[in-house]
Amino acid sequence: MTKRNSFDALALGASDTPRAQEAYTELRDQFDWVPLEEADAVVVLGGDGYMLQTLHRMLDNGRVIPAYGMNLGTVGFLMNRYRGAARLLDRIARARSFAVSPLVMDATLHDGSQQRHCAINEVSLLRETRQTAKIEISVNGKIRLPELSCDGVLLATPAGSTAYNLSANGPILPLGSNMLALTPISAFRPRRWRGAILPDRFDVRFRVLEADKRPVAAVADQTELRDIAELAISIAQDMELTLLFDPGHSLDERIVAEQFIA
Repeated sequence: MTKRNSFDALALGASDTPRAQEAYTELRDQFDWVPLEEADAVVVLGGDGYMLQTLHRMLDNGRVIPAYGMNLGTVGFLMNRYRGAARLLDRIARARSFAVSPLVMDATLHDGSQQRHCAINEVSLLRETRQTAKIEISVNGKIRLPELSCDGVLLATPAGSTAYNLSANGPILPLGSNMLALTPISAFRPRRWRGAILPDRFDVRFRVLEADKRPVAAVADQTELRDIAELAISIAQDMELTLLFDPGHSLDERIVAEQFIA
């Protein structure tokens, strides 16, 4: 017998797109919603971008609750199908939960200042000008690539491996694999290097070479920092986000299906 979820209080959030706002209006008066800060779980209306915003908001507030998304965006990889109010509470009760741990990025900027941000999908480094970026890559304190000449490089979680990572020809990682995808973006030297798959217990460090001449920006999901000198990235083992999926439409199934799309 499948265990049912039991949430006493639900919050409702929606992106500002017309479709999501229309759905928000439909659902708003159908159930007794509470503010996100008082909820046991949240229903998210929109696309993957708005789901990421919601998850980051919870991380920033220090109170993380399960999130059940309904796709009213484009791809909706992190979302379920939108079916209106019909049996919504039953769908949430029957949903499978999946835990996701984000990346933590500790960034040192060219002026010496430091910032920390989390990324659920990926952390990417991207050249800021026409000049090719030159980046040194270390794994667990050992320099593995003294100089990568490229447009950029990224480190993706399994949940983010079908996003920017896949567009950059990186590997799709099964959920629960406890791996990370290290993927170059338009590598010039070494031209044949296609990246690496790393255990998620490993730390990765990117050091920007010739930063004055070849400035580089860093992006952690939707947060951008410019003029990067160095990044240290690791999995936040003490942070756990929970996504809820309808039976048969879990993130595991979507990752498998994505690999058979021609």
